[in-house]
Amino acid sequence: MKKLLLFCIGIACSGVINAQDIYIQSGKLIDTKNGKVLNEKTIIVSGNTIKSIENGFVAPATEADSLIDLRTMTVLPGLTDMHVHLEGQSNPTEYLEEFTSNEPDVAFRSVGFAKSTLLAGFTTVRDLGGSGVNIALRNAINKKEISGPRIFTAGKSLASTGGHADPTNGRSRDLMGDPGPKEGVVNNVDDARKAVRQRYKNGADLIKITATGGVLSVAKSSSNPQFTLEEIKAITETAKDYGFHVAAHAHGDDGMQRAVKGGVLTIEHGTLMSEETMEVMKQYKAYLVPTITAGKEVTENAKIKNYYPAIVVPKALEIGPKIQNTFSKAYKKGVMIAFGTDAGVYPHGENAKEFSYMVEAGMPAMEAIQSATITPAKILNVENSSGQLAPGFHADIIAVQEDPTQNIKTLENVRFVMKDGKTYKNL
Repeated sequence: MKKLLLFCIGIACSGVINAQDIYIQSGKLIDTKNGKVLNEKTIIVSGNTIKSIENGFVAPATEADSLIDLRTMTVLPGLTDMHVHLEGQSNPTEYLEEFTSNEPDVAFRSVGFAKSTLLAGFTTVRDLGGSGVNIALRNAINKKEISGPRIFTAGKSLASTGGHADPTNGRSRDLMGDPGPKEGVVNNVDDARKAVRQRYKNGADLIKITATGGVLSVAKSSSNPQFTLEEIKAITETAKDYGFHVAAHAHGDDGMQRAVKGGVLTIEHGTLMSEETMEVMKQYKAYLVPTITAGKEVTENAKIKNYYPAIVVPKALEIGPKIQNTFSKAYKKGVMIAFGTDAGVYPHGENAKEFSYMVEAGMPAMEAIQSATITPAKILNVENSSGQLAPGFHADIIAVQEDPTQNIKTLENVRFVMKDGKTYKNL
């Protein structure tokens, strides 16, 4: 038991306050490091970290300690979604909102999206592109001003002129302008370096580029290459100077190969990936973040009249249905996989649907769970504090009713959520 001495000034007193530990008794515990399911464990949480994990159901040591009874549940580390967009959520008026919403509107909505994500059991996320409000959201969560997952954010994504993340696509000529590196638009090597440095100045944690065309942008191509190899290398080399890794949105195969050979660490979506590119991914030790859920969502939304602008619909119907099958081929080929969903393209809080799609495509349940725990921790350079339940690690702990290695869909109904030792959900 920890003790804190109190010294009173001006009066004759001294005493002790017991620092409270939390004892979490779990029926089953997922050991993500070793890929095992353990029975009857007690996790002792002290402050915001795990103090120890004991065999059996251990009772609190003192009256000051508290007990959380999860003996009928399965406990595992808080999950990580490596591809979210917390600033928005798909809806039929989304493209109009760009012209009717102010930054405070975006920020206000993002608070709710962050909370929904946390309550779904995702205690960490990687936000891959917004207006920059995502940086303020991260800061507010870190200061404990609002509730939400731990955020690693790219701030504003980088694009080429007219590329997938060019913020002026689809506007009239009077509104289009000529955005540059400050706005995240890159057209040469010097632009590339300046854009990375601007993201650093803005407070980003990593860099995200749109290496090919995309589905939801108001532009014709879903998959053409949109950066030169030299530009990508300039981005990744500059990013390395600032301790950043680089993620690349990519549907098309040519742009994907350029991104991987240029030093990008994660490929987002990977829809039209060839077997040759899969081998290149393995050679360069790059990860695929599949976002199957988003692919299924855009396919269904494209069938709804006027949900998307007309230019988006054929792209959604072309790309959306292919993502799950590409993931299956890449996984079986030995490409490294990191869990990511593109939340915001579908409703925030439904992130765990991705697990079922991954298992359906051939990935064992335990490996799917590891792709959302120990794998992201490695990519984010927090493998010594996140991604597993172990002494000294963040007290990011969730619980579900059933063993997810036997029923993966149980992860869609998280019953208990703790982040940094604070309980946010306890049914």
